[in-house]
Amino acid sequence: MSVPDIQADQSGEINKKSWKIKLLYDGECPLCVREVNFLKRRDAGRGLVAFVDIADINYNPEDNSGIDFETAMGRIHAILPDGSIITNVEVFRRIYETLGMGWVYAITKLPIIGFIAEKIYAIWADFRLALTGRENLSTIIAQRQQLKNQAECPIDGENQSRCRI
Repeated sequence: MSVPDIQADQSGEINKKSWKIKLLYDGECPLCVREVNFLKRRDAGRGLVAFVDIADINYNPEDNSGIDFETAMGRIHAILPDGSIITNVEVFRRIYETLGMGWVYAITKLPIIGFIAEKIYAIWADFRLALTGRENLSTIIAQRQQLKNQAECPIDGENQSRCRI
């Protein structure tokens, strides 16, 4: 069972003061989704972590400290309430700490362990798409752009004035 993403108020805005960390994740990655669903259950509706699916066609970099889709797909990113961006193993460490499970990643604070964890994560991130049976990133980006174009220019002719030739 999937737990829904962060909820917006009536105006559609996310309450920026409620979350402690905003996680950008790939909602098309089966392993990523499994981890996110686990984290959502641990958050238990407290709103400590804001979950943002970068695979959503409506993902907007402007709402996420300017992190574009391609960048977000390369490595895991999170945003802190002050707007600072963190990446890689630091994201997991901070999220687990926020959810009261900091002990899981605490060992990665040790320099040599942290170095090894970062190297292992880098390998995972570099091969994540292939390991999960997905197309390469350039193909995913092209498919995404095609979907966006179709959404802007439906075949039935509506909104033709907005369509590019």
